[in-house]
Amino acid sequence: MNISRFTQFAFVLAIVGLIVGLSACDQVGQLLVPAPTPPETGLPGEVIIGVSLPLDDVNGPLYGFSMKRGFELAQAELNHYGGPQITFIIEDDQSTIEGAKAAFNKLIHQDGVSIITGITFSTQLEQVAPIAQENGVVCFSSVSSAAGLSAIGDFIFRAGLTTDVLNPEGIRVSQEKLGYQRAALIYDKDDVYSTSSNEELEKVLTASGVDIVITEAFEGKPADLRPQLTRIMDTNPDAVFISALSAQMTQIMIQGREVGIPASVTYIVPDLTGNEVQIAGEATEGAITFTNWSATSNTPGNQPFVQNYMAKYGIEADPWAAQSYATLYILAEAIANAQSTEATAVRDELAKIMNFPTVLGQFSFNEVGDAVYDPIVLTVENGELVAFE
Repeated sequence: MNISRFTQFAFVLAIVGLIVGLSACDQVGQLLVPAPTPPETGLPGEVIIGVSLPLDDVNGPLYGFSMKRGFELAQAELNHYGGPQITFIIEDDQSTIEGAKAAFNKLIHQDGVSIITGITFSTQLEQVAPIAQENGVVCFSSVSSAAGLSAIGDFIFRAGLTTDVLNPEGIRVSQEKLGYQRAALIYDKDDVYSTSSNEELEKVLTASGVDIVITEAFEGKPADLRPQLTRIMDTNPDAVFISALSAQMTQIMIQGREVGIPASVTYIVPDLTGNEVQIAGEATEGAITFTNWSATSNTPGNQPFVQNYMAKYGIEADPWAAQSYATLYILAEAIANAQSTEATAVRDELAKIMNFPTVLGQFSFNEVGDAVYDPIVLTVENGELVAFE
């Protein structure tokens, strides 16, 4: 694959950030004088990308705001370099299927975009992917990860590792070290990601010879999960596997310890982030997570990204920001290689992405448009997520 000017800029930014520790994009730009002359392109002066995010009071702080910041940081870097300027049309999907459908229909039929990214929840992606496919629009989710959804159509791509990739590797690594033999599972049966995660956990645990002593499900947003957690405690498991979105994830960990599940019983929580660790506090100590990204990774450009994010926003980056940041760089690479924003041309170039350097690692797509790179297993020690070793 020919490396585009966008990729070259990513490498320059990483080197500058690592050497001098600069964080603001305009500071980095000062060291890139004279800037490389952008080659002649067939692209318009403005590249418009639709973004569908949850910006409501509940899921905005948990997911949407981080994703928006990740997109905007990458946008600022790419636009600073020169060439076609990336512009976003951002729609609040309100964390609902109806809101996501409305966002997609507006972006496609009113705004005329050829590319839509964001798309936080697998429950939404399952419903909006057919809309994108039917209209021939690229749909590139930066974070959703339920297994099987990219196979809905050839215009569907994802940056997050899917549950059938992340969970098997996480179980292999954690079970090898901890040797757990009795597992309890709890999941949200109303959420597509959570049910997918639980299904993959069940398959891999069973194949690994681990006894699943109980599986508890809940629906909606119950304020009290203590009855389910008490039943889990009574089965005396070695580990409790939690498949849920952020709010319920922290609720389960806190209430589980409250009902008496001892700290010696390990919480294993795919996609646990520092945000949940902060909210749930001591209840998370010793928990293990299977994840896409870590602030401590030495993947291409990751440390400058971590520093620049903190400098610009005053908070630590999380996986949702990192995945969205990487997504825009991947899209920029495909657009540059296509020399077009026409959806079919971009789709075809996305499908060719192979070993592309990103903050997530060397990034490729598989044959159905799902992400391929190395999963990460972390654990909580003294209130911090660190490598599980």
